[in-house]
Amino acid sequence: MGKLGVIIVAAGRGSRMGTAESKQYLQLGQKPILVHTLQLFQNIQEVDEIILVVGADDVDRCSGYVADYGITKATQVLAGGAERQDSVRQGLGALQPGTEWVMVHDGVRPFAKKEHIFACLTKTQETGAAVLAVPVKDTIKVVDGNNQIQSTPDRRSLWAIQTPQAFRLALLLEAHEQAERAGFLGTDDAMLVERLGVKVSVVESDYYNIKITTPEDLPWAEWIVHNVRGEA
Repeated sequence: MGKLGVIIVAAGRGSRMGTAESKQYLQLGQKPILVHTLQLFQNIQEVDEIILVVGADDVDRCSGYVADYGITKATQVLAGGAERQDSVRQGLGALQPGTEWVMVHDGVRPFAKKEHIFACLTKTQETGAAVLAVPVKDTIKVVDGNNQIQSTPDRRSLWAIQTPQAFRLALLLEAHEQAERAGFLGTDDAMLVERLGVKVSVVESDYYNIKITTPEDLPWAEWIVHNVRGEA
């Protein structure tokens, strides 16, 4: 198999957290959230390289994390773009020659289970594109601008999409290039690949693989660290 590169995107400001500090730098256990995420991929043998994309003001701080916590697979810490999609594109351009596979992962999602990451990678090597996801538990409603329900999709067809999302590198590069030419902004990388008419496979993950986004997520994240996914 060709080389596997991981792009960790952590350039967001995270206004929903309501803290002066960006959410990826808040402490979880004894370390910043982002460090937990970096260590997760550092400790996966199959990962050849990590590209970390952060806010321009945070490059020095994150380069310090990489050095202090021994993240030897992190070859570059880059300043991201205006949108998440721009940041991923920066990361794609920085991957080493010989990289065949790429995973894109949220810096504030420190609890992806290694077995699920492997399953996502395996499915990608079979199909070219795969994402982690979980079936939604709640009934979902489509609501209009007046806060009135328009429709109720069948819950059995609805999945909440997570990261990592994994792709053959050439495919994701093409998807980003086409999106850039069309001025199309997607909410995740899978959406850009879907635009090409390529089927993206879903690999079932679990509900611990949370994205730490709002204040309510922090106590839940602390519980997960101490009870489920702690680095014993």
